[in-house]
Amino acid sequence: MIAVVGHSDLTAPTLLMIEEHLRSRLAGFARAGRTGLVRAAQGLPPVFGRAARAAGLAVVTVLPTRDGMPALLREPDRAAAGELLILSEQARLLEYDPDDRGSCIGADEHVLRHCTRVLAVWDGSPSTGRDATAHLVAFARSHAVPVDVLWPRGARRAVPVPVRGRAARSHAEHAATGPIGPGRTSG
Repeated sequence: MIAVVGHSDLTAPTLLMIEEHLRSRLAGFARAGRTGLVRAAQGLPPVFGRAARAAGLAVVTVLPTRDGMPALLREPDRAAAGELLILSEQARLLEYDPDDRGSCIGADEHVLRHCTRVLAVWDGSPSTGRDATAHLVAFARSHAVPVDVLWPRGARRAVPVPVRGRAARSHAEHAATGPIGPGRTSG
């Protein structure tokens, strides 16, 4: 299984760019008979779902349950979940609270534990109270799951990420390197 993680505040032009980039990257995985696994949410997950289907990759969507019953997603995530279900060959239910950030991160960790590769749409910035992408990349790597970092030249986030000191230099250097080619992986 191939999973995707990434920033939840990517700009609309960046999401379009990422969709095209993912489509070409996922074509190789489709030829190898892999499956894409994604937790339902707005932003990157439906982009991944569309790119995976266009590349011929089967998609599995993870939906929340609470106390054994399907849980209602937040309003912005409902339309994305509907689109993902249309694109998916299978849905899996997972016990987590979609209104609790920590519970969602736990669900993402569960998804990553069941993958053979992670595609991370990540600018190299550290995790914050709003964004756990760096944490999820570190989590996957700590569980020996290969991570491909995707951050094409020109990709942008809607909210600037304040980064200071050494991390700021690393962030700026990472952003300046441009796209990571299809054959390169980090990790």
